This record gives sequence, C-alpha cells and structure tokens, in this order.
Amino acid sequence: MNRIEFLKNTAPFDTLPEEVLEKVADELQEVEFKDKGIIYQQHNTKITGLDLIYEGGYQAFFFDRHGIKQHKQKLRKHDTYGAFSILLNKGRSINTVEAKGKTKVLKVAASLFKELCNTHEEFYQNFLSVFGKEMLDEKYAHYVIKQEARVEDAITYDRYFNRRIEQSVMRHIASCSPETPAYEAAAIMEEEKISCLFIQDKGKYVGYVTDIILRNKIIADRKAADTYVTDIMDTDIYTITMDSYVYEAILLMFKNKIRYLLVEEGGETKGVISRNKLLADQAQSPFIFLQSVRQAISVEELQNKWSEVPELAYNLLTRGVKSELVNEVISNVSDTIDQKVIEGVIEEMGPPPARFVYMCLGSEGRKEQTLKTDQDNAIIYEDKANEFRELTREYFLAFADKVSERLNTIGFTYCSGGLMAKNPRWTHSLSHWKRNYDKWIEEPNPEAVMNFSTFFDCRLIYGDEELITQLQEHIVKKLHDPGEYFFAQLANNALQYEPPLSFFRGIKTISKGEKKVFNIKRAMTPLVDLVRVYALRYQILRTNTGERLQSLMDEKVFSEKDYHELMQSYYYLMGMRLKNQAHQIMYDKESPDNFISLDTLTKIEIVTLKEIFKVIENFQQRIKIVFLKKLFG
Repeated sequence: MNRIEFLKNTAPFDTLPEEVLEKVADELQEVEFKDKGIIYQQHNTKITGLDLIYEGGYQAFFFDRHGIKQHKQKLRKHDTYGAFSILLNKGRSINTVEAKGKTKVLKVAASLFKELCNTHEEFYQNFLSVFGKEMLDEKYAHYVIKQEARVEDAITYDRYFNRRIEQSVMRHIASCSPETPAYEAAAIMEEEKISCLFIQDKGKYVGYVTDIILRNKIIADRKAADTYVTDIMDTDIYTITMDSYVYEAILLMFKNKIRYLLVEEGGETKGVISRNKLLADQAQSPFIFLQSVRQAISVEELQNKWSEVPELAYNLLTRGVKSELVNEVISNVSDTIDQKVIEGVIEEMGPPPARFVYMCLGSEGRKEQTLKTDQDNAIIYEDKANEFRELTREYFLAFADKVSERLNTIGFTYCSGGLMAKNPRWTHSLSHWKRNYDKWIEEPNPEAVMNFSTFFDCRLIYGDEELITQLQEHIVKKLHDPGEYFFAQLANNALQYEPPLSFFRGIKTISKGEKKVFNIKRAMTPLVDLVRVYALRYQILRTNTGERLQSLMDEKVFSEKDYHELMQSYYYLMGMRLKNQAHQIMYDKESPDNFISLDTLTKIEIVTLKEIFKVIENFQQRIKIVFLKKLFG
C-alpha cells in the first residue's frame, strides 16, 4: 500500500504539501473490521481519530426515536468520517456508523488531525464547508442538533407535531336531508349523542347544524320547530386530508373559527373530527393555550397571555419543533389578540358605517412574527357616497386609534415608522388604496418600492375579505406590465443589506458593549426581500416566505435544490432568532432585540451560519444578473 499516493487521491489531503503528507503517512494507524457491525453510536461514542476508508465502506445514519435508520449515507474508498465529530461535537460521533465486513481504514489520530486544521487553512475550511452544506439539509440538521427536552416532554409535543389525522379517532358522519325539520334534527342528534349534524343533498355535504345553531336560530329567534334545516344551516364546510398533521387541522379550525372538519382520502369523505376532541386528547398542547387566548375578555387578560408567549415559543423550539410552525403559533396568538381587541372596540363604538378590512403588514403579514414585535397594520374601507365620506373616515380613524392604543398596552408597541392604521396615511377607502399602489408601481423610486414591498405583505385579520381580494386583483392587473424598471428598483432595494461575511469568510461582527454581535434580522432580510421580488414577478400572491418558495419551485422558477437550501437557510436563522429573543425575555430579563453574540453559539452553529451566509450571498449575485441589468446596463 502506497500511503502517500492514497492521501494524494483523498480530499482534502490533496491540498497538503508533500512533506506534510509524508509525516501523516508515517503516523497513520491501520484498523480492520472483519465483520459487519455498528462501530460508532450517535452523540455517544468517543472518536479517537479521522477515518480514511481504504477498503470496504461505512454506512452513516441516525436512529430516530422509533429505532429506524434515517438520513443514510454510504461512505466508500477515499471518503472520510469523524472530522465533524472531532471539530464540532466535542469528539463524540455525530452519526451512528456501521462498517461493512472486510473494511480497512487508515486512522489519523485526533491530535494530529487538529494540528493539520490549525496549520493549513484550506484543509480546515474544506471540512467546515462540507459540514455547512450538510446542515442546509433540514433532516440532517434535525438529527445533528441534540434535543434539550426530557423524553416525556418530547413525546407530549411529538403527538401534535408528528401525529397525523389518520392516527386520530374520527367519528362517522351523521346526516339528514335539507328538508328535515329542526325538531327531527335535534332528535337525531340526541339519539346519536352528537352535537353536529351534517346536511346532505344529492350525495354532497352542503351544510351542518349544531346544538348552538338550534339554540340561537330556533329557540332564541322563536322560529317554528318544524323549520327546515336548510333555512338555518351553516354552509362553511372545510375539509382536510387523512395524511395531514393534527396541528394543521387545529390551526385551520382556529383560523376559520370552526369546530368541525370533514376528513377525506382519495377524494372520498371518511369521517369528521372535532376541535374539542383533538384538544382534549392532549391537555398539555400549545393549542390549549390558543384556546385560552380566545376565552380572554379584558385587555389585562390579553396582556398576560401575550407575556406567556416567549416561554411557549422557547419550549417548542427546544423540543425540535420547526421554526416555521413556531411562527405560525405566534401569529395565531397575535391574530386572536387583534381580533379580540377589534371586537371589543366595535362593541364600544357601535357598528362600523361601512364594510372594512383591518390588515396586518410586514412580518406579521407574512406569518413570520417574532417576539420583538411592533404594530404594522392598515385599514381599507369601502367607498361611500360624498355625504358619508367624512363620517366614515372619522369613525375608522377613531376606531384605529383605540385599537392601536390597546394593542400597545398589551405589548404590541407603536411602530416607530408610523406604519399603523392610526396614522391617517394608512386608513383609506378602497379606491384610495388602489391609487396608492398605482403610484408606487408607475413611479418606482426607492421610497415607493419600499412602501409597495411593505404593503404587498398584507394579510386580513378582521373584516370583509372581498375588499382585500379586490385590491389584490387590481395589483395583479397592474403587474401584468409594470416595466422592467419597477422590478429592477425592487431588486435594488432588496440588495441594501448583505450577509455579515468578512473578507476571510468569517462572521463580521459589531461591538455591543463588551460583546461581539451580528444583526440576525439584517442577515435574514435579503432572503425575505429577494423571494418577494420573484413572487411579484411571477404574480404569486402568497405572503409567507416559505409558501412563496414552495410556489416558486412548483412554477419551476426555483429548482428543488434552490428551494431546500433557501428554506433551510431562512428557517434556521428564524429558529436562532426566536430562541435568542425568548432567552432574553425569560432569563436575561431584558427587552428582546435582533443581536446575536458569537459567544453564545456552538461551533456547529457558527459553521452552519457561515454556509448560510454564502447561500444568501450567491442568491444576491443571481438576482443582480436577473433583475438589475436594465437598471445599470
């Protein structure tokens, strides 16, 4: 065996000088595995050196909590194993590794390997870069980062975030015809011991009645007991597929204020699930907390609920729940608080004089809200005749002022830039809003494109959805041919922030007191802005960054590789940001910010960040080519 020739054909040893290779070759230890078997266990076995496979091979993988192999990788001749474990995991094997029978490896002692890394930068960076790229794979990253939760806690949460509808207990669908009298419907419900009866017409479910509907529309309204159910039924029927997750079902119910979902498989309705049943299955779920927010009455109660959100978010994150789902939970709590406040103000002021929409903007509009949050909102109201315009406007400005004041008390601070409905600039009629968007598109100066970007990320919180639909249809029509200059300005605006990479590919920091920190919000902003530019170009109206990425992949704008890299990059940063903010609130007892101290990060996190920043940098270079050639020639 010519060891030097072997090293020269094994990356990254091929980057080392001849004299160094001679030293390494002299100190290599030969190890042989005659029989197939596990040689390293994930996060447990101590790694004594870097393995260079000379003959045979390894299979590296992770055991999940069910003992099933996940993320399997085959390692063959000239592949190495152990670098990440030695450099980044305190010498403990990151993977579980199984050697094939008749496998031979040449082992570089851990001390010598570290010495090579310290004295040969290209050699060292090669390993770090490979690991960073691996961490862009969501499944790999999930298993590398050890969970901090106790097993019993993890199981409690897993029931929600890994459990599918097919594993839950569904009930059969009790139904009747549209001409069934209300008293007969009540008798069926009593006999079946159910609180919801569906109405079926020509093989389709067209509505349902509940015990509450019977109480409110028959007894309270003093209707005759033989009133047909078709005259009182609720027609808002929602369905979900059998392979959906439990948390998706519950969030859908909360979002649409419904208590029942029909479950489908292959286009066929299989049964019905109720919100109360799903929630009762696991009393410790975060959705019980959402339910408690809905039941809060006073501003003080809502303030107390919002103060509990950091702990909820921290518990979810440390149990391995995806950051995009944590965003969703935070947004649902925030939406519920907004809705409760709005309902309270309407009850106090009286019914609005016109149909309207209260919408949120920015990160809240994208459902990417963090724990450092301020108010970004606006109001659209329907156009009224001249004699009612002033009264209508007066109502909504007073309404916005009251809502904003109460939200500020709860913990949603006033927006320092004034992007709030209480600012008269951002409470207007539908026709006025259309003119705003027309001007921003037709005259795309830096301020205009910034306003357009902010207000494009809008989402209904309360009111008549038709108004926001009409506005979106108007925007899409204008975007059919806005001119390349518009997109070039949007792209240029999206390139104002750069990832904090130093010239030597380290993480660029600033001083904050005695700490060296970087602004993680600014690091994430390019991804949000650039994905938005592509979404606008291809008229994708979704506001959430992850959903936009999914649509761009579906439309073949982004490759599957682009999609996975950008998704993992964005939500890895989001998880780090949320966890840092929650820690600041809970343990440091200080207001959350967006500054991350390098001293608080593990080696794995630092390496992963560097690779993510490279991904963002490459993404920015690509958008310059695609969108800026018309702006700068």
